[in-house]
Amino acid sequence: MNSSPKVLFLPQDEQDDLVESDSLEAPNLRSLQTSARTAIRRARHWFLGQQRNDGAWCADLEGDASLESETILLLAFLGREDSKLAVQCAATLIEKQRPEGGWARYPGGGPDLSGSVQAYFALKLAGHDPSDEHMQRARSVILANGGADAVDSFTRYYLAMLGQISYEQCPSAPPEIVLAPTWFPIHLYAVNAWLRTILVPLSIVSSLRPVRRLEPRLGIRELFLQEPEDWPLPQGHGPSSRPGLGSWCGFFRTIDRLFKWCQRHQVLPLRRRALAAAERWMLDRFDQSDGLGAIFPAIVWSLVALKCLGYPDDSPEMRFCRRQLRGLVREDEKTGAVRLQPCKSPVCDTAMAVRALAASGVGSDNPAMVAAAGWLLDRQISRRGDWAKTVRSEPGGWCLQYANEFYPDCNNTAMALLALETQFAPGPHQALPPELRLAALDDPRTPSDQATSIERTLSAIDRGLRWLLAMQNRDGGWGAFDRNSNRAFLCYMPFADHNAMIDPSSPDLTGRVLEALGRLGRRLGDSVVDRAVRYLRRNQNADGSWFDRCSVNYIYGTWQSIAGLAAVGVPTDDPMVVAGANWLVSHQQACGGWGESPETYDLPHRRGEGTPTVTQTAWAVLGLLAAGLAGHPAVARGVGFLSLMQENDGTWDEPEFAVAGFPHTFYLRNRYYPIYFPLMAMARWIVDVTQSPRVQQSSLENATAK
Repeated sequence: MNSSPKVLFLPQDEQDDLVESDSLEAPNLRSLQTSARTAIRRARHWFLGQQRNDGAWCADLEGDASLESETILLLAFLGREDSKLAVQCAATLIEKQRPEGGWARYPGGGPDLSGSVQAYFALKLAGHDPSDEHMQRARSVILANGGADAVDSFTRYYLAMLGQISYEQCPSAPPEIVLAPTWFPIHLYAVNAWLRTILVPLSIVSSLRPVRRLEPRLGIRELFLQEPEDWPLPQGHGPSSRPGLGSWCGFFRTIDRLFKWCQRHQVLPLRRRALAAAERWMLDRFDQSDGLGAIFPAIVWSLVALKCLGYPDDSPEMRFCRRQLRGLVREDEKTGAVRLQPCKSPVCDTAMAVRALAASGVGSDNPAMVAAAGWLLDRQISRRGDWAKTVRSEPGGWCLQYANEFYPDCNNTAMALLALETQFAPGPHQALPPELRLAALDDPRTPSDQATSIERTLSAIDRGLRWLLAMQNRDGGWGAFDRNSNRAFLCYMPFADHNAMIDPSSPDLTGRVLEALGRLGRRLGDSVVDRAVRYLRRNQNADGSWFDRCSVNYIYGTWQSIAGLAAVGVPTDDPMVVAGANWLVSHQQACGGWGESPETYDLPHRRGEGTPTVTQTAWAVLGLLAAGLAGHPAVARGVGFLSLMQENDGTWDEPEFAVAGFPHTFYLRNRYYPIYFPLMAMARWIVDVTQSPRVQQSSLENATAK
């Protein structure tokens, strides 16, 4: 943080400006408690009904139009652009098109050039006439925003493999990176795990350069402003990605030209060995996974790479990839509409469901909770993955998906630990020291099968905790998949225009891990905790907020940072907690809710601004509760907003995207976010205002202050 905040909570007159004058009288506060309890019961009943037979919860995920577009482009490369799936995806693209003609990365966003070029090309391949009105609108938007000349790296590869441009116009992705040792400045395990799973199959494509020649009528030359040979290479996403002598950007552009010259003149003595290593690397990671990396783009490029390498369509490897891709297709049985999911998220959804239900009063002995805990225990990863290339630790993490054993991550590991810990904690806000957690094992009255279950859970928690501790970065924070993945110079590569080259520490992940550590008995004075607290103190924004990398955006980051700090014993009057709470209070909107748009990743000065949503309102309420402000009027107004917005069936409707797959690049919607976060927020508020006479009196005094 640039300077330590000296302010306390907003003055009363400024607080009052945030609320309607008659909205917080004492009778209304009591009425709010009643409506909140009703909302909790509804949400809890609905959520319990969504549990799957295996004990898990798994939400539908919705991304932008690139998922359907790239599916059609893949099918076209495979010669199946007239398939039923291609036709269905094309219909979905029409639904997602913005009124002015382009396609956005999130609802309410402006036109995204690369996504719009992909969608236009996909629709044309699926049989849509370029003279159709919707195609004319799309073409007009694309040309007005720079034409196909300015598309990103991934889009260029699709254009190259379908014969629209040469691979010379694509940034190089040499397979030799698979051979680089970890002591070398640039090696495979220095880049983000998500990108790694895409880069390896894409390096095979970049080397072998497959092309399916299309009829000229199916091409998109009408979207070009210049000849492709005159297109500039994409720019990386470093702080100042300007090519020039002596710059990282210029250095990597020189390396790119050198690799292309060597490929043209066949001066690559390690190429055959590198291709074999890349193929082996890719096939090894098919094992115990829902596809390479268990994410859509890696699965797509795996299919293209296998085709390049000569694998027959009926080979086990090709069938495996097609099956995993098909598993991401969601088809509406009534309408036949289709959309593609970017991945699946059962570990996240199950862990959050358990935490929300536990907060709302569902006991750990409830059959739903027992089944969920057993499912989570079965998903703990016991093999070494990519992380083990740079970290010495026994396995013990969890991944996001059903199966993705090479890629456990810190966020889902922390969430799984928090969910499993609910089986032992005496209350929703009380951390349980390790010696007390073991008491049940020493009690002779504990049945043997229950003792076995307890021992298994405690063992899993211990393994997960040790793995998580080993993943702490040198700066005290945590990233997602890897340790010390912070080589910022890699972000200047031309291939880095997707902003996902590295995996540095982030406040939200650090706060989540701290919350788990605190619930497991770790406190200030522990060296791991102290380093993480110092990281959060250094990385707090001057206005009191914290950045978030995984969810949109500063509201989540601020909540999670405050929650983590509170869990490890940082007092609520600590200046950084006060500043974070002030920032949340000051960004509540007139309706009582909070909202923020993904545009804040590009325009950080707009943080805390956007359409109010129940998800972001729940985050803000949880943040204020963690800061000790259960009696603050802003909290009551937030709970009122949540109660008012609930549907009769116990759900909340929210079209906005609240998940940041990768900031600046890809956002998505998890359809359970606006269920389990509001449920948790209201349940914790009820506990705070009803179980603490001091808090309840404070609530009533604040409510009648006017």
